[in-house]
Amino acid sequence: MPATADYQGSAAAAFGRSLLSLRREQVHAMGETHEPSSLDLELEAFQKQVSDRFTDLSVVGLQELLSLPWIRKLLDAFLCCQEEFRLIILNNRSLVYRQPLDRMVHDFFERSVKALDVCNAIRDGIEQIREWMKLLDIVLCALDNQRFLGEGQFRRAKKALVDLSISMLDERESTTGMAHRNRSFGRQNPSSRDQHQRSLGHFRSFSWSVSRSWSAAKQLQAIGNNLVAPRASDIVASNGIAAAVYTMSSILLFVMWALVAAIPCQDRGLHVHFSIPRNFPWAAPILSLHDKILEESRKRDRRNASGLLREIHLMDKSTRLMGELTDTTHFPLTEEKEREVRQSAQELRLICEGIKEGLDPLERQVREAFHRIVHSRTEGLVSLGRANHND
Repeated sequence: MPATADYQGSAAAAFGRSLLSLRREQVHAMGETHEPSSLDLELEAFQKQVSDRFTDLSVVGLQELLSLPWIRKLLDAFLCCQEEFRLIILNNRSLVYRQPLDRMVHDFFERSVKALDVCNAIRDGIEQIREWMKLLDIVLCALDNQRFLGEGQFRRAKKALVDLSISMLDERESTTGMAHRNRSFGRQNPSSRDQHQRSLGHFRSFSWSVSRSWSAAKQLQAIGNNLVAPRASDIVASNGIAAAVYTMSSILLFVMWALVAAIPCQDRGLHVHFSIPRNFPWAAPILSLHDKILEESRKRDRRNASGLLREIHLMDKSTRLMGELTDTTHFPLTEEKEREVRQSAQELRLICEGIKEGLDPLERQVREAFHRIVHSRTEGLVSLGRANHND
């Protein structure tokens, strides 16, 4: 997302003041009095909500960042901001139809439709995690809550751990491993259902597809392409709505980027440059989160991870330990070794239970984001089309 070299001086200062203050100063300069309009108050409330929510998301410890609860909180913030933005656009159609705001809104809708593929890829990643959980269920069934631990249980657990290791390695190294799955939200394709169930367990097939050449990294770059802050003159001409469009576009890009960072998906890449004028009230928390997530991705034990989701990291560490235990176990078991294996299995069970509890709500939120984006875009384009037709 390139920065504009000439975006300095008065334009940057304009962003530092609230939109309401900017409008008041303009009217005062013309010798008129001005009470804040409903639009002024809507825009102020929108900017404040974005700032408050992302500030709240940014003031978390590293133990919470990129965890399932945090990702869900991020999506909740996105959905709430999206709804408030949608109402601003719908309630001010007469302004949205005018240049240059009509072009800005249209560009936002084009960015949002690119986010749909990201939602589908994240849905694939959630399914991949579920497949890993099935292998870990085999491990836990063999080693946890068993009255007697024998060679048969260890062989079964060891095979599941090897399969898991191979699956996670494939996920890290392959950019096309999940691309053959044909899916979207809410529509099943009966003709391919049996084939997918035979080869991929309980994977569901959907009617939208992510092609073999699709890249999450390139999709993020497409969403952020030419996303620059509006000029002060555009903000004034649009009664402040241009700033709201830029704000929502930036939120869309950041949320999709964070999802790609956290969840396994095809050709994950985090090299998206965020160049947000720091005078926006929400710029500091978003840039802070961006830096924290990048810092996390550079840690030695996270560089080649399938995803930065904290629960994946905990699962990976726990299964590595479990694999070492099963590799170094000799029979008959000593009491100390048996106690060590049972304790590790219990710790792994707690991690798996946390993941399973969080995946379903997360998937529902990703699904909701998908449908909200579709509905908002359709609603907005219909309104713009009617306006152009009437003109």
